[in-house]
Amino acid sequence: MRKRTGLVASGAMLAATIGLFGTAASASASTTRASTTSPVVGYTYLDGNTATSNTIDAFARHADGSVSPVGSGTFAAGGAGSGVGLGSQGAIQVTHHHRFLLAVDAGSNQISVLRITAGGVPVPVGQPVSSGGNDPVSVAVSPAGLVYVANAGATDSNYTGFRLGFNGSLTPIPGSTFAVPNGSGLGDVFFNALGTQLVGTRTTTSEIDSFDVLADGHLLPAPGSPFTGQGLGQLGAEFSPTNLNRLYVSDAHNGAGLGDISAYNDNFLGQLSSIGNSPFADNQTAPCWVEISHDGRFLFTVNTGSGNISSYAINPDGSLTLLGSTTIKGGGADIDARLTPNGEQLLVDGSGNHILSVFDVNGGQLTEVPSSPTPLPAGGSPSGIVNI
Repeated sequence: MRKRTGLVASGAMLAATIGLFGTAASASASTTRASTTSPVVGYTYLDGNTATSNTIDAFARHADGSVSPVGSGTFAAGGAGSGVGLGSQGAIQVTHHHRFLLAVDAGSNQISVLRITAGGVPVPVGQPVSSGGNDPVSVAVSPAGLVYVANAGATDSNYTGFRLGFNGSLTPIPGSTFAVPNGSGLGDVFFNALGTQLVGTRTTTSEIDSFDVLADGHLLPAPGSPFTGQGLGQLGAEFSPTNLNRLYVSDAHNGAGLGDISAYNDNFLGQLSSIGNSPFADNQTAPCWVEISHDGRFLFTVNTGSGNISSYAINPDGSLTLLGSTTIKGGGADIDARLTPNGEQLLVDGSGNHILSVFDVNGGQLTEVPSSPTPLPAGGSPSGIVNI
């Protein structure tokens, strides 16, 4: 995660990196289509981040590992996207009961809520709601329906809280906004599995915000927060799903071939302390996005600058052992990645080359399925990815 000297990149710089590495048109992606006879086993959604009128990209996942568009493949979100890379993790989230999608509308400073209907079709729930700041880039939702948004704007940069109603309504929590210095470059905001702690990353200043979540939904900063990172450019991060006290954060901006993942213990006050010899090198460029297997045994990070995915084993003490890296076919400037609910596949938002990649997962080993990659819908700059 973070330090102060050397290459410090903001979300805008990350977008430039995506532009540098992701030059191929979507037409270069595989044209293999899903088998019409293979049954649908779930759905995948991306925030299209489409300028003027934002869209949600929707795919059906099939038992043979292929994907196919749901209907036309794109659905109106309600607000406006920015049309350029957000440089964030978690631009779209799904509620724990899989009833609603929440997506950032970075171009209109709003959050859209969409109900997931029959056949996986997302339908907006009312009008988008103000994000409470400028340039929302990441959203988090707890099992209890508490929502926090990271606003990463050059002005009005903050975390702002909401309550998600049973009907999909999104209501701001008065007094919940926690301001951060403008220019911090917020990259991610997320809860632990119980919703009792919240963490956010400051990519530009290489810091980590850590909070206890109070009963009324407000945030209590941990003593010492924000914490200085162990490398440069903290971006993607995640709590272990099986050990709520373990936190893993990418150090995205250390430089070419110098990427690593930092591991922390997070105590009941939200204070962070290093695990073992953290950080743990992956010998790749720009490990930006982090996903952990549902059993808490393996960690995957997407290396935006290298066009591959690194796999680590998570040891009993929380330290990491690098297993290796898997090339993404047609990859380059690949961003967010998420496992399917059963943990058997990892899907990657290849926004730089406008592709969606699918990998079978066997422990810490990844194998890209034969039909992968699949082109993403034209237009926009897709950010974030979720599976149901």
